Amino acid sequence: MEGLKELPQGTSLPGGPPNKGGEEEAKKSQEEQMRRDVMATVLDTGARERLSRIALVSPQRSQQIESILVRMAQSGQLRGRVSEAQLIELLEQMEEGGGGGKAPAAKKTTILYQRRKDFDDDDDW
Repeated sequence: MEGLKELPQGTSLPGGPPNKGGEEEAKKSQEEQMRRDVMATVLDTGARERLSRIALVSPQRSQQIESILVRMAQSGQLRGRVSEAQLIELLEQMEEGGGGGKAPAAKKTTILYQRRKDFDDDDDW
């Protein structure tokens, strides 16, 4: 591949994204890496596992929790590592507060199982 030349900085191929997009992407990946490092420092293993399970189900909620934890760590509100029980408590506080005021509180649903009694049920004997 001797015929290939580097493009001058700030230019791109026709129809391709400009190099500034690469800078923004690098900045986002750096911020994401910093966030992961903070989470690894702040959370114990049980809390990290629970947060990763939450992220599978609800990535938005996981990001909200991470943001709260990062702010708490930066402001010095966290003493030691956050345990799984403390993370659960934070989740409950978020639900009681309506999800941080960003969205209306979702109604909690309850599933009620009612078993029908048939004429040939053995329990009636």
